[in-house]
Amino acid sequence: MDDRNGGTAEVAAPAATFEALLEPVLDAAYGTALRFTRNPADAEDLVQEAALLAFRGFHTFQAGSSFRAWFFRVLTNCYFSRYRKQKRQGTELALDDTPELYLYCQTAALGLHARSEDPAAEVMGRLETEHVEAAIAALPEEHRVVASLYFMQDFSYQEIAEMVGVPVGTVRSRLHRGRRMLQQALWAVAADRGIVAALAAVGSEGA
Repeated sequence: MDDRNGGTAEVAAPAATFEALLEPVLDAAYGTALRFTRNPADAEDLVQEAALLAFRGFHTFQAGSSFRAWFFRVLTNCYFSRYRKQKRQGTELALDDTPELYLYCQTAALGLHARSEDPAAEVMGRLETEHVEAAIAALPEEHRVVASLYFMQDFSYQEIAEMVGVPVGTVRSRLHRGRRMLQQALWAVAADRGIVAALAAVGSEGA
């Protein structure tokens, strides 16, 4: 009887610890999964599968280290191993030739530089978090994954490298290119939301 009770406690304690650590990161994990998969149902499935795999492998988690980083590594690996194979295509943009100063060129073409010291920041300042998420979701997969982890979750290059399974230099390269792509994607989102037209109209009135 005593042994059985002791065994139950030994099983229950890790489970309770895991749940306590998991709960605070679930919302962020779902948001990242949604940007990875670009589908709410798939995002829910991804988080659930990652949670199950993380629970099964909880014995490998090192106490005192970052559970959040550890769980996101499980989440990312889970996505790469299963969901990317489904080859779902959304409105992914072809951004290979995006120039370094894309936003500068676009805002200059609208004449915004005459009335603002930083017109690009003015455009970006009108975008909500959901707009940025939409822009990230439009990036090609390898850039979308690292951009989601870096811009939306604030993971370091090293942490992302461990999650994605590539060298730190590769993460830097993908983020550098991703930033350029993100400029075009953000501009497209701003145009879709009417932000570009509104700024252009204000500029015309002041001319």
